[in-house]
Amino acid sequence: MFPVIIGTVVIAGIVGYASERTGFTRNGILPSIIICVGGAFLFYFVTLMFGFGFRSPGLNAIVASIGALLIVPTHWRGRR
Repeated sequence: MFPVIIGTVVIAGIVGYASERTGFTRNGILPSIIICVGGAFLFYFVTLMFGFGFRSPGLNAIVASIGALLIVPTHWRGRR
């Protein structure tokens, strides 16, 4: 269980960094990484509690990170 959590954080950090460097988001490197790690943690614990998700924890982390990047900045940009 502990290696899965560490892997989730590492994969989410890589997705956040890569999304910022490729121009997918314009939040800044640190906010993108924080958003990705938060989304991946949330999805990890929901998967742990309810048992749904993909078979691979790495794929869960990637999908949750991208989903968090799509939801969070879009939500806050609409309020400006």
